[in-house]
Amino acid sequence: MPNLRELEKALPVGPLKIIALDSALKLGESVNDYLVTFRRNMKNSTHDDPAFRGYIEDNYLVDAECPRFGTGEGKGVLHESVRGSDLFLLVDICNHSLTYSLNGYTNHKSPDDHYQDLKRMISAIEGKAKRITVIMPFLYESRQHKRSGRESLDCAYALKELAEMGVHNFITFDAHDPRVQNAAPLCGFDNFTPPYQFMRALLDHVPDLVIDKDHMMVISPDEGALDRTTYFANVIGVNVGMFYKRRDYSVIVNGKNPIVAHEFLGDNIEGKDIVVIDDMISSGGSMIDTARQLKEMNAKRVFICSTFGLFTDGMAAFDAAYEKGWFDKIITTNLTYQIPELLERPYYVEANMSKFLASIIDFMNHDVSLTNVLTPTDKIRTILEKYNKREEFHI
Repeated sequence: MPNLRELEKALPVGPLKIIALDSALKLGESVNDYLVTFRRNMKNSTHDDPAFRGYIEDNYLVDAECPRFGTGEGKGVLHESVRGSDLFLLVDICNHSLTYSLNGYTNHKSPDDHYQDLKRMISAIEGKAKRITVIMPFLYESRQHKRSGRESLDCAYALKELAEMGVHNFITFDAHDPRVQNAAPLCGFDNFTPPYQFMRALLDHVPDLVIDKDHMMVISPDEGALDRTTYFANVIGVNVGMFYKRRDYSVIVNGKNPIVAHEFLGDNIEGKDIVVIDDMISSGGSMIDTARQLKEMNAKRVFICSTFGLFTDGMAAFDAAYEKGWFDKIITTNLTYQIPELLERPYYVEANMSKFLASIIDFMNHDVSLTNVLTPTDKIRTILEKYNKREEFHI
């Protein structure tokens, strides 16, 4: 962990507690394991001081649940006290695998259901926690972040509502538009990106990469992903390219203007390995079309990196594209629910974010600067140097 000495000298805000809602229970358990290990290995002679009450524990997860009545109504229930704690609530609003009974019918939980469960849990806390931080990797309604015509502003209102309920900080990843934090300007809002984890996963699973301008290029599949793509390309020292979506603005299909074509802007990519970076794969149609065009432009290999692999239309289209050789690997994080079929695919690689998220929680619990966590430039360059020397890296 970076800045370990700062952690050893800092006082915690309060006893650390984590409520992992059922939507993010697997991720929460993994994060908890890392936190237990971090604190057991912490070298600090003052941990017996009363200020460090509850600092080294075997478990930081709170026993809590959101049961449902037969009518589908729910409630938040805490089975232990969280009074005076520095409380982190972890929720995955994209987990569609969970179900509940409604008048004898089985319903799958939607993002709205998960958001309601989050509010129920905050309500059950009753303001007793010293500080509340919501960790929502995929920001609720983040795709509805701006108004075009007579539309609701769902994401902005959700942040405002949670702030009014007593939430002090928001932690999210690759927000569709981070400017939505303006809806709650007096709350902390940290938006993290996973470039280090992408690079680590890529280097772990592809042993013959040559990372320079002559052999590799980083591509943005649309205008919205250009900032994260440019950062990634600059850190590893390669060129950047971009596709832009040409749309038919005379037609509206399913609430949006359909894409007519993806046009490419950038240098010659022939014979180069291509890394495509985006915030999410939803249905995957745009990403598959981007990969197809890259292959038609004689790219050597195509590696797709996306923070959130939602795959809302299943895996069939990706299976077909892989068989045609349009891409070589797909890397997504474990920040959202991963469908079982995805984990079985030979082309899939997971970028594990559990240790990173545990580090963020640990730093925030100590009120230590998150600067190094936000910009992992040095860490990326360190593993690149070791990889180029074909050394084993443990960071």
